[in-house]
Amino acid sequence: MNPASVRDVAQRAGVSVGTVSNVLNRPDKVAEATVARVIAAIDELGFIRNDAARQLRAGHSKTIGLVVLDVRNPFFTDVARGAEDQAAQAGLTVILGNSDENSERESAYLDLFEEQRVHGVLISPFGDITARLARLRDRGIPAVLVDRSSGDSAFSSVSVDDIAGGRLAVEHLVAQGRTRIAFIGGPMEIRQVTDRLAGARLAIADHPSSSLEVVEVDALSVLAGRAAGVAIVERAPADRPDAIFAANDLVAMGVLQALMMQAEVRVPQEIALIGYDDIDFASAAVVPLSSIRQPSALIGRTAVEILLEQADDPATPPRQVVFEPELVVRESTR
Repeated sequence: MNPASVRDVAQRAGVSVGTVSNVLNRPDKVAEATVARVIAAIDELGFIRNDAARQLRAGHSKTIGLVVLDVRNPFFTDVARGAEDQAAQAGLTVILGNSDENSERESAYLDLFEEQRVHGVLISPFGDITARLARLRDRGIPAVLVDRSSGDSAFSSVSVDDIAGGRLAVEHLVAQGRTRIAFIGGPMEIRQVTDRLAGARLAIADHPSSSLEVVEVDALSVLAGRAAGVAIVERAPADRPDAIFAANDLVAMGVLQALMMQAEVRVPQEIALIGYDDIDFASAAVVPLSSIRQPSALIGRTAVEILLEQADDPATPPRQVVFEPELVVRESTR
């Protein structure tokens, strides 16, 4: 059986389709007796209002599209939670898409959000999508970059100074007396990874007696970190780094598993280890993990605030909000 339509409700109540629409959207303009007849007809027929179609006719929906690099990363879960809390205050909902660090999946989500005429898009992009976001803006859909700055300031962004964060991590390792440092991260198409590496290189440049080795991985995941860690423990002890800066905490946790379980390398006595993001699991690791903290929920909330400003007034100039990272020291580097 086909679902009941507005026309069916109108026929059952003995009113026009326009009157049913007024009851649904502007009941104060309809006589109480008529409202009662229409409501009774709705109940009898089991009519379900098609809010999606109504919103599309109005030009936009009450949803915000959010695309993240890896939904398995608790950092992005916290960002999404912050965005969701802020959106709810404006009567909006957030639809989460996981690009999985894949440009085709990222593009597919943006196509979907454009078709659905979402209220706006928040995205932690994989690579350069400036042209794609410009097309959304031309269609009346504002976009805000999340956890990444806008290089040319063409779009609003909410991020953390990852260059400063990378520098902070390596300066901490050097201060602990470490001189052979390895950076483990990738893919290099991810701006956050290259910025953190750039910061690490700046720190090393200030300490000529120290060196920085780059170990590139194909994903910011525990498995990728574990594989990189296994490759390191297979080296002769003298050829191993004495400290590792992982591009995020998931990579760091994989490295920690390899060091302690594969070769019983002592952390931090033989190799100090620091991650990035300060996810909840960092403090609960078998050796509590030092990390560079980002205000994840605040990033999500701020991104929604800016998005709503731009949706209300498309002429609003782009804003770049950059938070400062914070060093959190735990046993893995002490």
